[in-house]
Amino acid sequence: MKLLEENDKERYKKFLESNERCNFQQSLEWGNVKTNWKKEVILSEDKVGNIRGSLCVWIRKIPIFGNIMYSARGPVCDIYNEEIIQDLVDGANELAKKYKAFVLRVEPDILKSDEKFRQIISKKGFKIKDDSKDFKDEIQPRFVFRLNIKGKTEDEVFQNFHQKTRYNIRLAIKKGVQIKEGSKEDLKDFHKIMVETGERDNFIIRSLSYFEKMYDELAPDHMKLLMAYYENTPIAGIIPIMYGNKVWYLYGASSNNYRNLMPNYLLQWTMIKEAISKGADIYDFRGVSGVVDESHPQYGLYRFKKGFNAEFTEFIGEIYIPYKPLLYKLYKFAEKTFRFLRTLKKKIVKKK
Repeated sequence: MKLLEENDKERYKKFLESNERCNFQQSLEWGNVKTNWKKEVILSEDKVGNIRGSLCVWIRKIPIFGNIMYSARGPVCDIYNEEIIQDLVDGANELAKKYKAFVLRVEPDILKSDEKFRQIISKKGFKIKDDSKDFKDEIQPRFVFRLNIKGKTEDEVFQNFHQKTRYNIRLAIKKGVQIKEGSKEDLKDFHKIMVETGERDNFIIRSLSYFEKMYDELAPDHMKLLMAYYENTPIAGIIPIMYGNKVWYLYGASSNNYRNLMPNYLLQWTMIKEAISKGADIYDFRGVSGVVDESHPQYGLYRFKKGFNAEFTEFIGEIYIPYKPLLYKLYKFAEKTFRFLRTLKKKIVKKK
């Protein structure tokens, strides 16, 4: 086990991009976007010094409680190799001592049904929280839609879409919606539409500077901005992330005007085609609610993503090592209380 040093960065990036469990949130580029966290990468190496596993950990000081350690979508390794897992756990324990952390929280993209992985991490000291259903319950979504495009042609993928989805894509083309790749300057139009979307769908919006930082760190190799136009007016946009063998639909926005032209369907199809051309294995539509009920406020998002015939996927949720169990319980209570008060405040403001 060792911690990433400056001269390890290039080979770490190569390891990450070539690993089938690659995830952009384990990358150094994504870590640079999250400027309010300190980053450490734990490496597990074989006998001749080749990287065989990694865990990118973010550290942040929480007022009153102390330092929290968090890893999004790690580890990257053979998840059934107990020697590698132990190596990474040993590294995390050392980091916890170094930063006097009260907990390590990890949200892997590993299926909830994976009993073998559950048994291994339980032996290594992790506890498992796998009961959340809504977006607000965890940092990363537990429920996603993933489209398997490995070795498939555009026609094969398109024909597997639901009939209504194919119709909406064709409608957008027929009505004259045009898709163009945007520049950093076009992020301004995207952000305006994103603000409009957030007000309509009641979610918090990142600042323009955040998206510009993303662009600086990830474009053009790992990030794109695709914009939909109607009669030269920007009406929708998406930001996909490309890393290793996967493409993720990370952000999307649509104007209240011209939604009947179905630009979001054409945007998705445009990016899926690009993912196919790049030889990606997976197009990840990212999060949906785990409450699959037509009365749920997020059901429309579920229906939209389901229409592309992607697989509804449930991840294991949060696995964690509480280094200071009592302090972590108090923190979880405070976190839950803060989220409740924030939601309540938004409801009060909306009524005024």
